[in-house]
Amino acid sequence: MSRYSELQTQLSAEPRTWLVTGAAGFIGSHLVESLLGLDQKVIGLDNFATGKDRNLKAVRNAAGENKSANFNFIEGDITDPDTCSQACLGADYVLHQAALGSVPRSIEEPLSSHHSNVTGMLNMLIAARDQKVSRFVYASSSAVYGNDPRLPKLEDNTGDPISPYAATKLVDEVYANTFSIAYQLDSIGLRYFNVFGPRQDPEGAYAAVIPKWVAGMLLKETININGTGETTRDFCYIDNVVQANLLAATTDNDAAINQAYNIALHEQTSLNELFSVIRDLLQERDPALSIPDASHRGFRPGDVKHSLADIRKAKTLLGYQPTHSLREGLETAIDWYQEHLVPHT
Repeated sequence: MSRYSELQTQLSAEPRTWLVTGAAGFIGSHLVESLLGLDQKVIGLDNFATGKDRNLKAVRNAAGENKSANFNFIEGDITDPDTCSQACLGADYVLHQAALGSVPRSIEEPLSSHHSNVTGMLNMLIAARDQKVSRFVYASSSAVYGNDPRLPKLEDNTGDPISPYAATKLVDEVYANTFSIAYQLDSIGLRYFNVFGPRQDPEGAYAAVIPKWVAGMLLKETININGTGETTRDFCYIDNVVQANLLAATTDNDAAINQAYNIALHEQTSLNELFSVIRDLLQERDPALSIPDASHRGFRPGDVKHSLADIRKAKTLLGYQPTHSLREGLETAIDWYQEHLVPHT
């Protein structure tokens, strides 16, 4: 039995109280849904800047009336210290996902990114400290590797940030480490690599590539690929991220605490390969679907050109074992995308 399977059994038998910030967002809503499914008590916090009320409705529908009774939602902003303190009250664990998470947005609006990602993080750390939270798990990012060219990405080898977003996540890690030293607040940072799955928003200029491309292909639009398409990413399905958060929050391995971890698959996929896989999966479902060839445009400022995670540290210290490959994740996600992203006639 995997460490995660053991943990799920343990949590169901011994419910705890969890605070999920960014609870109405893509990742946050999946965390809330999984925790409610394990009979946990969950506090959710979101200001709906990027989160969606429809995500919370989907969570409640999935959990059912009885388990949804264990969910207490607070509409509020992590940039307000009092709201953070209120949300942390009674929480055993904090899963801090709230942030403005787009590289292009951070280049256009660096102050907004700093306000949410750094000031908000600091407010949450202070609240967690004051409310005596047992463990603070927070979303970091593969962006912290910046301009370091070495592959695969090892946790100790970071370069200079190449976007304000990357800088905010690096500062978050510094603050978390400082609080562990100054206040003995146990924390764990999770460096996400290109997470995807159901509920991910395909709309707007900052949309994630997978839902945006799936929606575009279903509408028979021409997909634009930044650069030559040989840019690579390590795509990670949402269930793997949920697993990592729960393992990080509950680990009793002293060596695992106050560390940062890569959360990914250790699979390198080019954008051209991703285009082909998505097109193939859609046409398997609908052979009559005509999808135009992709168009290429300029490389996007602030993006790294290649990414591949070394996940041995998370496997060794946390017991992390990804359950979904890129293709397996896409199989599940595309069914949801087809149902929810394109209007049905």
